[in-house]
Formats: sequence, structure tokens, C-alpha cells
Amino acid sequence: MLSSYEMTRFIYDQFSKDYLEELLTPCGEVSSSKKVASEVKEIDVLFTPNPSLSANREVLGLLGRMAVSRGIFEPFHNPITRAEVWDCVIKLGEVSRQLQREANRSQTRIPESELPKLWMLTPTASTAILSKFGGRIDRSWMAGVYFLPEWFRSAIVVIHQLPRIPETLWLRILGKGRVQRQAIDELESLPEDSPHRSPTLKLLLNLRKHLEVRQELDVGERELIMRLAPLFDQELEQKFREGEQQGEQRGELRGIQQGEQRGIQRERRTMIENLLRFRFGELDEELATVTEQILALSTEELTPLIFQLSQLSREDLLARFSNPN
Repeated sequence: MLSSYEMTRFIYDQFSKDYLEELLTPCGEVSSSKKVASEVKEIDVLFTPNPSLSANREVLGLLGRMAVSRGIFEPFHNPITRAEVWDCVIKLGEVSRQLQREANRSQTRIPESELPKLWMLTPTASTAILSKFGGRIDRSWMAGVYFLPEWFRSAIVVIHQLPRIPETLWLRILGKGRVQRQAIDELESLPEDSPHRSPTLKLLLNLRKHLEVRQELDVGERELIMRLAPLFDQELEQKFREGEQQGEQRGELRGIQQGEQRGIQRERRTMIENLLRFRFGELDEELATVTEQILALSTEELTPLIFQLSQLSREDLLARFSNPN
């Protein structure tokens, strides 16, 4: 059975793989969880660009620049360690050897430029990690991208050091804490028809649902759940509107509305109860009463309350709902 730490790590690993696959698939061929070597190791994302789809890379900014050539993407939720850097470099070596063997069998030669590059994505990295592995900033790239010596064909991307500009948005989504929450704010503010906006929000909501069932969450994970709660409420509203439209088309509006409303209320209740547990611990009788009052709020009233909840004390919350004015 997996420990709580291992399960949480698995949740983030799966989110990162799904997220990078979603972004990179329009640009070329993506293989995730590819096994290499006799001692089985898994590559998170192996990407091979399709030259005819180069225009799709432009919207990805810095990530799109990394996807110009064949590459291995290894995202980490926690700061990368020395052992993890070596594991990644070993995977790169195994993939390169496989490609060389395939070229030898077909009696062709694979140019150095066509061998994959390794991109290690980490929220932060210690000075020792960067210096001991020879990480250097290339002035033609951005701050936060540290290239290892040439023959390593590798770079450590320190997400929290990336400039806060649109070109880095899709990488900052993989950050932690404040950096990730700011990126989510920017993502949400994009026009609704922006490429990758909707599927990324859905993946984030799926991450939230998986985290919510965990018993042991750190402060950052609790804050992430609370940040994503308004998006979850918006998703419920969208489901209801879609149900209305389907009902109108089939002439069954009243039944559809009632069913959708009950489903929305159940999901919204679960969301509110979980948020109160995350913030205050046990859901006692007083907080249960507040739950009913919060449940009656409109989306316009609920959203700012969720954002404020992390700053409210129990007494403040109870006082707010004991006095409707």
C-alpha cells in the first residue's frame, strides 16, 4: 500500500504528465510513462515534434521553444534532488542509446541534433544542485533555465525563477504555492476561447478532486484546493446550464432542471464542508449551521467568501453569519 507521501506524489505526477501531454500533443507525438532499460525506469513525457505543426508551439511560449526538438520532460512537484538529476540523465542516456541502436539496425546515422534533450522542471533548486551539475544561464534564454554542460544535452528549469510574463504561464502552472496560484489567476483571466485554457482548468479541477480525498495535506495544498473552489462552483453552474439546454431540446426541462439542481447542491455542499474542514478541522454543529447558510449564497456571493476564507478566523466566520447584515 502506498504511503500518504507516495500517494500525493503520484497525484501530482499524474497531473503533470496529463498536463504536458495536453499541451504538447498538438505539436507532435507524445509518449508518457515510457519504460527504458532492463532496470525499469519510466520517462514522464517523451516528445517528438511534428514540423507541420510548428505554429501550435507559438502559443506555448517558453514551453513551445523547448518543444522545437525531440525532448524528455521530467516534472517535479518538490525541489529536485541530486539522485533525481542523475536518474533523469540516465534515462536520457538510455533513450539516446535506443535511438542509436535503431539507427545502426537500419544502417543510418542519427545526427547529434536529433538526439533528445532533457528538460527537468522543478519549482525550486538549491544552489548546490545547480553549481555542482554545472548549470549555467544562457543569455539567449530566460532567467530560471540552467543548462548543464553541452554533452549532457540537459537543462534544469527552476519554475519559481521564471519571469512572470505570458510566455512562461504554461510552465508556472506546474509551480507551487503563490507562483502556481498567480498562474491560475492569469489562466482564468484569459479569453474563454484561448487555446489550452479550458482543458487546463479541467485538469486542475481533477487535481483538486484527487487532493480533496487525502487526509494529510500541507498548507500549500489546502490553499490550492481553496483557490480552485470557485472554479469548481463555476463548473457546477455550467453543468446546470448545459442540462437546461438539453432539456429544452428534448422537451423535458423541468425534470432535467430538478435533477441537475439536486446534483449541483450535493456537489456544492461537499465542496463547502471540505473547505471548512480544511480551514477549521472538525465540522461541529456551529459550522454545520454555517454550511447551510453558505449553501444558500449565490455564486457571486460565494466566490469572494471562498477567497477570504483562508484569512478568516472561526469567530469571524460565525459572527458574519450570525448577523445577516
